[in-house]
Amino acid sequence: MLNQTSVTEFLLLGVTDIQVLQPVLFVVFLAIYVVSLAGNGAILMVVISDPRLHSPMYFFLGNLSCLDICYSTVTLPKMLENFLSTHKAISFSGCISQLHFFHFLGSTESMLLAVMGFDRFVAICKPLHYTVIMSHQVCTQMAVTVWIIGFFHALLHSVMTSRLNFCGSNHIHHFFCDVKPLLELACGNTELNQWLLNTVTGTFAIGPFFLTLLSYSYIIAYLFFKTRSCSMLHKALSTCASHFLVVVLFYAPVVFTYIRPATGSSVEQERIIAIMYSMVTPVLNPLIYTLRNKEVKRALRRSISRKL
Repeated sequence: MLNQTSVTEFLLLGVTDIQVLQPVLFVVFLAIYVVSLAGNGAILMVVISDPRLHSPMYFFLGNLSCLDICYSTVTLPKMLENFLSTHKAISFSGCISQLHFFHFLGSTESMLLAVMGFDRFVAICKPLHYTVIMSHQVCTQMAVTVWIIGFFHALLHSVMTSRLNFCGSNHIHHFFCDVKPLLELACGNTELNQWLLNTVTGTFAIGPFFLTLLSYSYIIAYLFFKTRSCSMLHKALSTCASHFLVVVLFYAPVVFTYIRPATGSSVEQERIIAIMYSMVTPVLNPLIYTLRNKEVKRALRRSISRKL
């Protein structure tokens, strides 16, 4: 069934309507985008090219970097274009496509972080069975599975949103197309869409988050009660700390956006939170992993020295 909307395009009102700030914000977000591409691209390059990093942990880290590159690219180029444009329009199909890929990549990253937590759990708590449990075939199957589930989760939202009737204002009080701002513009009953957003997307956010917490709770308990070596304890906790920091930075704003009630939230709060998980987190991920991970730093040095 085709969408029976009278709206053919939407106007993205962006981060702010203060004109003098537009050039400044353009430079700031362009720098964020470049750093995100460079940092995640560097990690992806060394994970692929360095044989020493061909292990499950770095295989999933490469997937995370690939996701972050795509995640930033879904929203930032259009946002940068709008900073320099007076007509901040996006077509109806372009809006639905942006919504789809945003939720596709976001839900995939949510599940991938849980898989990375499980990988650390097996590596630390089941070291003798690690190579069997986390074989190359199993890792590939897990990665493919989370990408496929993320795609169909996003497809649910994009199809359901595209079937809504938009007959009034086409002004989106956001810098990209998301389900919540579009539901506010829709004419007619949106209860099913709202239920899907709260329940399905909520499950995709809370479920992996609790699985990740469970993995790390078990790791911490295991290390304190079973490990005698202080150096081994420190090394294991240091490895997990970087991943857990990424988990907190990603899940906290997502939960705040999609789980809490819509009432009482301001447009400014929504925008700031969206910037956190869609732009700031992809920039911080490579910094966290490279600054806290000696193997990645050594691989980057080897890669740079080969090119000099």
